[in-house]
Amino acid sequence: MTAKRPLRTRSGLAKAKRIVVKVGSSSLTSISGGLSEEALVGLSDVLAARRNEGTEVILVSSGAIAAGLAPLGLKRRPNQLSSQQAAASVGQGLLMARYTAAFGAHGVTVSQVLLTAEDLIRRGHYANAHRAMERLLNFGVVPIVNENDTVASHEIRFGDNDRLAALVAHLVKADALVLLSDVDSLYDGPPKDDAQRIPEVSGPQDLEGVEIGRTGKAGVGTGGMVTKVEAATIAASSGIPALVTSTDNAAAALAGADVGTWFSTNGRRKPIRLLWLAHLADIRGTLTLDDGAAKAVGERRRSLLPAGIVSVGGDFEAGDPVAMLDPQGGVVAHGLVNYSSFELPRMLGRTTRELSKELGREYERSVVHVNDLVVLR
Repeated sequence: MTAKRPLRTRSGLAKAKRIVVKVGSSSLTSISGGLSEEALVGLSDVLAARRNEGTEVILVSSGAIAAGLAPLGLKRRPNQLSSQQAAASVGQGLLMARYTAAFGAHGVTVSQVLLTAEDLIRRGHYANAHRAMERLLNFGVVPIVNENDTVASHEIRFGDNDRLAALVAHLVKADALVLLSDVDSLYDGPPKDDAQRIPEVSGPQDLEGVEIGRTGKAGVGTGGMVTKVEAATIAASSGIPALVTSTDNAAAALAGADVGTWFSTNGRRKPIRLLWLAHLADIRGTLTLDDGAAKAVGERRRSLLPAGIVSVGGDFEAGDPVAMLDPQGGVVAHGLVNYSSFELPRMLGRTTRELSKELGREYERSVVHVNDLVVLR
């Protein structure tokens, strides 16, 4: 049973009942792209020990594509999606075989869970994923989660396992999210420039002016520190605290030691579909609002009506994600639109009553319903 209240400080990690741990490719692979047996076994030892102490552990592990590079004769992560899918298909089995052996040495059973974005944003898929994860945890298994790169498309995918980990933490109602890489903490600038460690982030204001790095030193990851900060922010804004630190610090981090950067919670848990809409959705177009509509949506949390729209940008269909902008071009919200970019222009500035009378009752709907939008400011 998970904690009813979010952990207030990193020291609470020592007693957390359910945690999601994410490890990046750069922490598990060498410069040449192959799996590092020492790194994988070292992390598995730490997590297996914690599982044997009674904590439910979910591991989100990158490394499948990186593990598949050498067998395919590739020197670096390919840019072509089909080549990435081929490498993932080869490497996932190798990765799981190593984890099975490493955790098995401690009497811990692991399972493979491959997810796509659709599994977490479609109601039926989400319910199935939730039930499967809960059952695995009830059996004492450590689920090892990865994006299903072999079948994922550019149009709908997480893009990196950091953000996947944030949504998995939400899926399983984890007490905390721990994001591991080859960097021990978030710094206020490049570490080579004598930057200072940022021990805690309580909100976006703490990150203003901070220069955040991208890919890891091995060149096999997809985002570096920037995606870890994004993932930690997603988790914290939905009521789940997060810690960003290095894989070498994994044991100390789970013991509640003062390592890494702690992202304290600054929001309540949200429906996972709204988390996806805010942070992961492929925005297909824009709706520029007048001042009144921008305030109605952004401040009063109202549905968007056609009378408040000034202009439409992009090419989208009904049901696609769009960004709602204020008159100055600032993003007010993301939402799922009820009309296509072809239909909307003739509706601008008109009331739903006028549209219903002229075009039919199906035009009485709002352009974006309040239940299908997330305010971003």
